[in-house]
Amino acid sequence: MNNGSSQNSMDKTTINHARANRRREVARTVKDARERLGTVEGVRPSFEADLILMFVKNRLSVAYATPMIATVAATVSTYWVPVNLAIGWLVVMLLAHSLVIFSTKRMEKSLAQEGKLRSIRRVLFAGDMLYGLVWAAFFISGLQFATDYSFDVFQFATMLIVIAMATMLSSPLPGALLAATTPITAALLFSFWQFDGMHHYAMGLMAIGAQVFFFVLSKQLHNSALTLLEYRAEKDHLISEMEQVNAISQEARRRAEDANLAKTRFLATMSHELRTPLNAILGFSEVMKDEVLGPMQNKTYVDYSRDINQSGEHLLNLINEILDLSRIEAGRYELQEEPVCLRDVAAACKHMMHMRAAAKNIEVHESYEEGLNKVWADEKALRQMVLNLLANAIKFTPAGGEISIHVGIDGSGGQYISVHDTGAGIPEEEIPVVLQAFGQGTQAIQGAEQGTGLGLSIVQALAQMHEGEFKLTSELGKGTQATISLPAKRILNHTDPIPTPDPNARKTRAPLLRAG
Repeated sequence: MNNGSSQNSMDKTTINHARANRRREVARTVKDARERLGTVEGVRPSFEADLILMFVKNRLSVAYATPMIATVAATVSTYWVPVNLAIGWLVVMLLAHSLVIFSTKRMEKSLAQEGKLRSIRRVLFAGDMLYGLVWAAFFISGLQFATDYSFDVFQFATMLIVIAMATMLSSPLPGALLAATTPITAALLFSFWQFDGMHHYAMGLMAIGAQVFFFVLSKQLHNSALTLLEYRAEKDHLISEMEQVNAISQEARRRAEDANLAKTRFLATMSHELRTPLNAILGFSEVMKDEVLGPMQNKTYVDYSRDINQSGEHLLNLINEILDLSRIEAGRYELQEEPVCLRDVAAACKHMMHMRAAAKNIEVHESYEEGLNKVWADEKALRQMVLNLLANAIKFTPAGGEISIHVGIDGSGGQYISVHDTGAGIPEEEIPVVLQAFGQGTQAIQGAEQGTGLGLSIVQALAQMHEGEFKLTSELGKGTQATISLPAKRILNHTDPIPTPDPNARKTRAPLLRAG
């Protein structure tokens, strides 16, 4: 009942998270659409502020370029026009440039206020229009003084340089390009129109073509700037989502740790509460089934007491397995390591399981290689692993079958214990399932064999704690082979003295081990 409630709670939590994510995405989409509809060029206000800031940075970064070009143009033009006219125009350009730079710096400080974006755009466009008018005056002022064709070529080249520079600076705001270059192109066309010559008409048409080309180029640069801003906004959104997911995962991890701690405390408390009455049940049922205090008149009671004793033993084994797995998962299972002989461990486990195998008429064979040295391991853990493997082999081997126990040296210099049975086998796709906690294959389910599905997972965990490996191979109809391997560095050299373990310290590795 509790499992069903917890599962429903988890499902509801998942559904609520999905709904919350959908609501956030819808709200974000609606907000973006509202912002796009509320702007002149369909650009979000956040992007519009960034574009204006880029434009301001571009203008301020080349604050010295415009005076330099203007000085060069005025100096060269003195070859065709009076010097005082060129100097007068240069002074006007420098004054206009100073005014534009000063206002631009003030605009940079006002960008933090989103409500002023439109007014800032107008001021910036007015600055570009002022540049365009001053340059237009440069192209018209020399009409009455210069009739040389070379001056027309110079003006045309100057126009191209000025428009190209304006295109690069105004890419974040293409409208500024029109404000800066339209007066220049109109003035140059008017200047060329005053002369009746095919070459002037050709340069006029080229001026119009250059104006269109640079405007299209400015739009493309503007789109590239928008793309970069969108990528940056998407990156910021992803970072925000990752931070949110990380916060959720941290909270989930904290809850899982709290739940695991509560589970450990519960098992530690309940182990004593369950074992105390179980000891009484096992003891009294054993006295009754063995008729220690005298024969029972009704033999059915003897059968009942035997069933009670077997059920109690099964429940006690179940509690012990759950507690062992819980301690292993919590990292509280301490290995009491010492020099151990794998041959003795296998022989002792075989002797302990002899009666259970004989009850099913199963023969248990054992073989040991010569020259096996002792290993540095926890003898109790090794016994538990081998007993679990033998219990599984006996459980799933039919009557009259065979089980083989082999202890030997592997190719890497380590030692292994292998248990092979002639049972029905396990399908290959079910091997990962049976190695999981509480995992059971179809053979166990169909045969209704008693068990919790914890035996193999405990074996695997204990083998890993010994820095070893547990392998399970099986073939349908031919049986199953389970192998516990210990690494070569845990094999003790027979000439080395056996170290005395410290009972007050946790032992994980022998001080004298043979190099692997």
